[in-house]
Amino acid sequence: MKCKKITIACLTLASVTVAGSLGSCSKQDGAQGAGQQAPTLQVMTVEPTTSELNKSYPALLRGKTDIAIRPQVTGFITKVHVDEGQHVRKGQVLFTLDQVQYQAAVDQAAASVNAAKTAVTTAQITADNKRRLLDKNIISEYDWQIADNQLQAAKAQLSQAQAALTSARKNLAYTVVTAPSDGVVGSIPNREGSLASPSSAQPLTTVSDNSEVYAYFSLTEKDILEMTDNGTRKLDAAVNSMPAVRLTLADGTVYPIEGRVATVSGVIDSSTGSASVRALFANPSGMLRSGNTGQVAIPVNAEAAIVVPQKATYEVQDLKYVFTLNDSNKTVATPIQVLPQNDGKNYVVTSGLKAGDRVVVEGVGTAVRADMTINPAPVAAKGEAAQAGAARQ
Repeated sequence: MKCKKITIACLTLASVTVAGSLGSCSKQDGAQGAGQQAPTLQVMTVEPTTSELNKSYPALLRGKTDIAIRPQVTGFITKVHVDEGQHVRKGQVLFTLDQVQYQAAVDQAAASVNAAKTAVTTAQITADNKRRLLDKNIISEYDWQIADNQLQAAKAQLSQAQAALTSARKNLAYTVVTAPSDGVVGSIPNREGSLASPSSAQPLTTVSDNSEVYAYFSLTEKDILEMTDNGTRKLDAAVNSMPAVRLTLADGTVYPIEGRVATVSGVIDSSTGSASVRALFANPSGMLRSGNTGQVAIPVNAEAAIVVPQKATYEVQDLKYVFTLNDSNKTVATPIQVLPQNDGKNYVVTSGLKAGDRVVVEGVGTAVRADMTINPAPVAAKGEAAQAGAARQ
């Protein structure tokens, strides 16, 4: 019995000791929570400004002229004088076709011309002689008329022979295929020994004049209405007033020369609901090639716009929010609406914010939550402090 009493007393003392320890820890934790400081985060004060954003459209590039080279006569290719990607001048020889049969046709036509000329000479002599006999009343006018008709027939045959010779020479010339304009040679699917024909589905090659390049893209019906102020001004006037456009190439680089929108189709494709647009870019270096792809960026200027960084926003069920600060420096979840166009870094706010509102731009989505007290730091000041700290290191 004595031992049991000692054990109970020991357990009671241990329980008191543990309870005291827990109470002491709880008080210490409460003291630390009460002394915790509000986090310092970057905050910007929004003010109206002029913003330039870009509307981007996928584009396909074409040379100012893309001429499919087809032979005008049928023949086997005997010589290819150029290579793919080669710059050529107008009139430069591209292909030579087999000339044997066409040269033979020229020779035959030339012989026919000589024969016709001889016939004309003979008929002329006969007609002249008949005329003199008629003048002396030796023959009848009927005899002279027959001779004169034979002369006219010989002259007609000479004209036909000369026309045939011209046609034969032209066909012979067509066996030498030349470039119709300055440009760059495209792919050459057929080489020496291949049969070339005007009716072939595939051209011999394509010569592209790339001194200027057209970028083809599409505008939606809504875009057209915006351009024309819902139809209150003519489309031509809207096109002429459009600002210069930029071209982003497939690798993400921006083409250094600005272009201009040249034409907008007056017909909207019922299957796509869009109109074809053509922008023109100068290409003095030949950097752009027909068949390239890219993005045409049309600048959109917004006056008195409120701009916020995209990193300052977050989404909930397709709605965009920012955290604004009230007078007590507590965060308030504020819904906003923005323009669909953006530069990838900023949004132009159309509603939800006004000039003078303070927006949290740091820690959104990670450290910041609604109704949270923070210590606001101006964006510029915090950036300068960070740079100074980096310099000290």
